[in-house]
Amino acid sequence: MNLNKIFFLIVITFAKMNAQNIKYYSENNEDFADVYVEDNLVFTCRVAGIDNTGPTIILLHGFPETSKMWSKLLPFLSAKNYRVIAPDQRGYSSGARPLKVKDYSAHKLAQDVINIANSFGAKKFHLVGHDWGSAIGWYLSAFNKNRIISYSALAVPHLDAFGDAILNDRIQKKKSTYIKFFRIRFLPEIFFKMSNYANLKRIWTSSDDQEINSYMSVFSQKNALKTALHWYRATKLNSPTKIGDIHVPTLMIYGKKDLAIGEKAVDETKKYMKGPYFLKKTNLTHWLIQDSFETISKEILNHIKKY
Repeated sequence: MNLNKIFFLIVITFAKMNAQNIKYYSENNEDFADVYVEDNLVFTCRVAGIDNTGPTIILLHGFPETSKMWSKLLPFLSAKNYRVIAPDQRGYSSGARPLKVKDYSAHKLAQDVINIANSFGAKKFHLVGHDWGSAIGWYLSAFNKNRIISYSALAVPHLDAFGDAILNDRIQKKKSTYIKFFRIRFLPEIFFKMSNYANLKRIWTSSDDQEINSYMSVFSQKNALKTALHWYRATKLNSPTKIGDIHVPTLMIYGKKDLAIGEKAVDETKKYMKGPYFLKKTNLTHWLIQDSFETISKEILNHIKKY
């Protein structure tokens, strides 16, 4: 047997091994994949265009949302020949919900994304994140830059700039007071569950009923709120660890009506950008893609197409 045949068999075997770690199915006119990774975790992912021949795009949601927030973007991007994967991240997927706070470090959250990418055979991929998904996107762009083709950050700016603003900027300090509350044990869960989750539902000001119902199908599950809040509890706001300069081509989209993010850190982000960087400020709220899908989807696609 010659070397070419041996190499071909190795590739086929590897692809079959990966395929065994993914279970595909459809539900309510959406395509899903349950992805089995290390540590016995199973991530539920919305997917589109998996058989396409273009590059892979991974979409990361924030709090308190799920991959449902990307339901319109998935077919929009897959129609352009991209393979699109949007996981319900750690704490949100019912099969990836460890109960200890220490299991929600930025390193583990980022490694989840790498493991999911590996399962789909994506050596390199475009990355899009919103809110907490954006935070993990910055982390990945810093420490896994060789895997990221381009990055689109929605709402949350560079982590070093954001951390500095939380500690030193008067406006951002005020906007971030909720974080201290979210870090308290037990009380936030009680608060959000009161009156049939009324306080949680009140956050989704830009979501339609279908999206809210989908979110509630997750957050009403046992321990889902707790583990989603563990992202905040595992975060060290005054940590001396920095992610530093970013070389990945990056698009930052910010809504000037954002109640959680001030402009200080957004404006300071450019100091850390050593590769191509584009900042788009809009008159939208924190919920950018729900506020104006046409604007946000177009910005993301135009950025991705450059690379």
